[in-house]
Amino acid sequence: MDTEQLIKSCIKKDRRAQEKLYNTYKKKLFPVCLKYCRSYTEAEDHLHDTFIIIFDTIKKYKGKGSFEGWMKRIAINKAIDKYKKSVVYTLSEGKEQNLTEDVTIEEKDLPPSVDTLMSFILQLPNSYRLIFNLFELDGFSHKEIAEMLDISEGTSKSNLHRAKALLKAKVIALKNKHISKEVKSHEA
Repeated sequence: MDTEQLIKSCIKKDRRAQEKLYNTYKKKLFPVCLKYCRSYTEAEDHLHDTFIIIFDTIKKYKGKGSFEGWMKRIAINKAIDKYKKSVVYTLSEGKEQNLTEDVTIEEKDLPPSVDTLMSFILQLPNSYRLIFNLFELDGFSHKEIAEMLDISEGTSKSNLHRAKALLKAKVIALKNKHISKEVKSHEA
């Protein structure tokens, strides 16, 4: 069954088609959910909630753009809605600050694995993690992020800067820890 037929069957609430759609796309949508959640378990719940919305609104998909992109957008919007409902904004509101410190993470500063970097991202405060993911991983502009979260563009930029600074500090601390261990092992 091709995607178009699968969508038509899901619109008719065909349980087998829904199961097939879920099994076809769960591995593609789970990483999207994971980067907006604090844990694997929370991401699984988010994935299931996302599919409930997909099945409830699939009739709204008009075939314009990729279906996978449409579903990804639902997962991201679900994360934003959850964030807005559950967190009192701790975003630095208001004044744009002069952020001159370079927070570019150079290749030599990268942690030993992508998993380690992802764990650092998951440890970021909610507002920083959300904005970092939207901007760096999903390619939204500060203007789009500001509109989605009802904040100023300056707040989006400021929180992205702080997220990068925190990530860089964690990467450097990890590197220093490894260097310290190497020095101690050579001294012994």
